[in-house]
Amino acid sequence: MASPPRVFDRKLLAVRRARALRAARPGADFLLERVAEDLLDRFAAVTRHFDTAVEIAGPTPALAAELVATGRIGRLFRLDWTAASRPDAVADEEALPLAPESIDLAVSVLSLHFANDLPGVFAQVRRALKPDGLFLAALLGGDTLTELRQSLADAEAEVTGGASPRVAPFAELRALGGLLQRAGFALPVIDQDRVTVRYANALE
Repeated sequence: MASPPRVFDRKLLAVRRARALRAARPGADFLLERVAEDLLDRFAAVTRHFDTAVEIAGPTPALAAELVATGRIGRLFRLDWTAASRPDAVADEEALPLAPESIDLAVSVLSLHFANDLPGVFAQVRRALKPDGLFLAALLGGDTLTELRQSLADAEAEVTGGASPRVAPFAELRALGGLLQRAGFALPVIDQDRVTVRYANALE
């Protein structure tokens, strides 16, 4: 079987992520907070107790703390690919250190879109979950940064006569549903939330 294309330099991403966490300004994580709040709302709709939970590649401990505060999680472990986010263990989500059927809940917020092998990540999560386990995740989708992508392409074409990709590719909603089914998830539910953020210029 052919290896998935290496779209992202994971080591470079880890360095940049650590740098961004160190230099974070108040309010810079507004999108992360919004998405985490949405995941918490979805978690609240599930009334069962989860003995063992794992947060995969969470950029901050905030979501994990909120989940534990609900009183419906026995133990929660945080995995991330950089020590800067203060995880319980440093691990790449493309090679999860989780035994088969060892966890009841897996959550991930705004990180999996940087996986080179997203189908493989989904398959690993499915194997790690117990038969009645739950997977909650949020990632950037296909229409993300459309305006920025088009503006950069137009500007480069005007200056150089050609254009190269300047914005990372993101998976389409329908494709994500297919990937989850292929990974073995029985009842995947997928939706999208459009958030418009305006900036005065591309460098702001």
